[in-house]
Amino acid sequence: MIRLNLTQRIWFSFISILLMVALLIGVIYPISLKGTLTEETYRIIEQEQNRHTNPYGEYLIPPHSELDFIERREAERSVGNVFLMNQFGTIEGDPVPSEVLREMGDRAQEQMTRRGRYELTYNEATLFYVVYKVYTTGGEAYHISYMWDTYRDQMVNRLWGRLSYIMLFASLMSLVPAFWLKHYLKQPLTSLGNHFEQIAERNWQEPFHWEGDEDFEKLSNQFESMRQNLIKFDSAQKTFIQHASHELKTPIMVVKSYAQSVKDGILPKDNMEQTMDVIIEESNRMEKRVKDMLYYTKLDSLKETPMDMVDFPFGSIAYHVEERFRLARDDVKISVKGDQTMFYGDKEQMSVLLENLVENALRYAIHTIDMEAEEIEGDYVCLHVKNDGENIPEDELDHLFIPFRKGNKGQFGLGLAIVKRICELHGGYPKVKNTETGVTFTMMIPKVNKQAKNSSKSSL
Repeated sequence: MIRLNLTQRIWFSFISILLMVALLIGVIYPISLKGTLTEETYRIIEQEQNRHTNPYGEYLIPPHSELDFIERREAERSVGNVFLMNQFGTIEGDPVPSEVLREMGDRAQEQMTRRGRYELTYNEATLFYVVYKVYTTGGEAYHISYMWDTYRDQMVNRLWGRLSYIMLFASLMSLVPAFWLKHYLKQPLTSLGNHFEQIAERNWQEPFHWEGDEDFEKLSNQFESMRQNLIKFDSAQKTFIQHASHELKTPIMVVKSYAQSVKDGILPKDNMEQTMDVIIEESNRMEKRVKDMLYYTKLDSLKETPMDMVDFPFGSIAYHVEERFRLARDDVKISVKGDQTMFYGDKEQMSVLLENLVENALRYAIHTIDMEAEEIEGDYVCLHVKNDGENIPEDELDHLFIPFRKGNKGQFGLGLAIVKRICELHGGYPKVKNTETGVTFTMMIPKVNKQAKNSSKSSL
């Protein structure tokens, strides 16, 4: 298959249109023109026949212009007249070959109407004639007016000549919009292609905006939106790598230094057991960070894959989380309320969401952490995790769910970012607010996530 560039496609389209129009004109125009001129020939014959019979009658129509006068004069010279009396008894008028006259007479005798139109072929030429029957005291008489196809052919040739000039002129004039269209389409597409090449080279700092045509302006806005998203993605990727490196750097450094000290026979702590406890603690911290990062990146892929959506009571995950963190801090009591409230979602992900909220609350709670679920009017079910710790600064409330955001105790992490991502995957959204008794994190989860439910069913 031949591949054409944009310019070649434009020229090919214009040439195809011109050829198609020329083909249609070449096929349809001669047929319609021939029929029209044949009808016009008969009309001229009848008009000249009437004028010949009654030169000063109602059929005498004055010419409207000099051209009309010339055409009428040519038509008068082209029309011949023959009069037949008593079949062939008396013949008057222009001389006509005998075989032509015989056929005209036969047609005239067979004619049942007052006037009839006929044609015959003589010496590879067509003769058009009209027979007009006249009743006289001496019998029937026939006024036959005729015209050769020479007049019609001359008119066809004349019209074809004019049409050829018109087609040539139209073809030349069509070059103007063709050049304009080529320039009109090529300029913005070339500019867009150059910007795509820059993006392919990871150079997306130069903005792109096209003003003028509405469609190209919409395309440029879509391109600019894509460029902005790429910049955000690149920035987020770099930030993620930087924070991930920072999160892993400290525990790796501690483990390395403690291991080197043990190797050198120096115990950083009072004894070997305490020294190993530090190494294990930092290793666990590093493992937790790695798992969080892997899980956070995994959530991105879940947007394209169906989740295991089921109905389950809040207590089926809340009591499991309470049991897991019960001994994390002896001075903090964890309670569950609304355990019979039903949720519709991915049970494993919702369990991870709740675990991260409780783990975050354990850092700041003083005495109590409450896990609560309730149905509200509308399409949402609320999941609350409350702690009685100190309030969060107001300027930090809008940034808590950003990955690796530094908390008010100097901690970085992905816990709340994972919470937000899971909440959004279920079609909901997170909220946080300070209260008189502490801080409340609220997850608004749809009662029925139709989109996720359909995806879940389609995967079965």
